[in-house]
Amino acid sequence: MFEPLYIWLEESAFSIWMRESPSMFAFPGILAAHTVGLAFIAGLSGALDLRLLGVARSIPPMAFTRFLPYMWFGLWVNIVTGLAVLMAYPTKALTNPVFYLKLGLIAAALVMLRPILRFARSGKFDADVTTRLLAAASLAAWAGAIAAGRLLAYTCNRLTVGSPC
Repeated sequence: MFEPLYIWLEESAFSIWMRESPSMFAFPGILAAHTVGLAFIAGLSGALDLRLLGVARSIPPMAFTRFLPYMWFGLWVNIVTGLAVLMAYPTKALTNPVFYLKLGLIAAALVMLRPILRFARSGKFDADVTTRLLAAASLAAWAGAIAAGRLLAYTCNRLTVGSPC
């Protein structure tokens, strides 16, 4: 059913460039930028989560709000570079359930980030039970998304439309 879409994506000039170019600005560079973006969004979110769970109690949660522009920058870098990495092997990603698990975990982490940030902005110092549970779940979601992303390199149903893995 999706074969024409996969073929169209695989045969696009950008997809071919991503797969076949020896340039550091193709797949390796974009993947490196994806990793840096992940460090900003998941790393800073994880640091806030750990603070809410009791690590570094001397730092007020509100102090983390100054890093929000960097978190959003990291998110946008990951969206753009994630789409570029997807274009390298669209059939491989779009036919792999691990890819959808990764996207679901990222979505869950971002949904949990909203109430966590609301608490951080409140000026309160100690998190309540609900906020601590959200922080723990957020950490788990980011860890799961990172693990799923790494597993994408090693799992596959179909590499391209014409070739199985």
